[in-house]
Amino acid sequence: MAFPAFAAWVFLPFVLPLCFYAAFTDLKEMRITNQMVVALAAVFVVIGPVALGWSDYGAGLIRMVIMLIAGIALNAGGVMGAGDAKFIAAAAGFILPPDLQLVVLILSANLLAAVVTHRLAKHTPLRRIVPDWKSWEAGRKFPMGLSLGTSLAIYLGLAAVFGS
Repeated sequence: MAFPAFAAWVFLPFVLPLCFYAAFTDLKEMRITNQMVVALAAVFVVIGPVALGWSDYGAGLIRMVIMLIAGIALNAGGVMGAGDAKFIAAAAGFILPPDLQLVVLILSANLLAAVVTHRLAKHTPLRRIVPDWKSWEAGRKFPMGLSLGTSLAIYLGLAAVFGS
């Protein structure tokens, strides 16, 4: 992994709660809140120079802007939700380009597992624990915050253990 282990350990205490909050709110309300996305971006903006160094930090800011523009376009085309697009933009700073293939693999496996688990849980007694979640009744829509948040958490967790 190209992501430095030191940086992962510095980011994890701040990013993990935000990732799990994104997953929870998307399951419960079918939305990723602006406050969470701003907090995630702020973690990168404030801690990034110390954790990553200026070159990776600057490149991360550029990736965030590029992904925000791409996300706005995809949202306008109806491909993804606005919260998903904003989360991806905020998370883009944390992902180094040499690790992109790994991140796509993590997200793909995580998305498949999340869809299967969510669809199965919808038809089990587990649903009675949280009957008010909007994601149960979302039809074909899926709460991507579940996969996006946990994928970023997994990536940073792997970087903390196996990072450069």
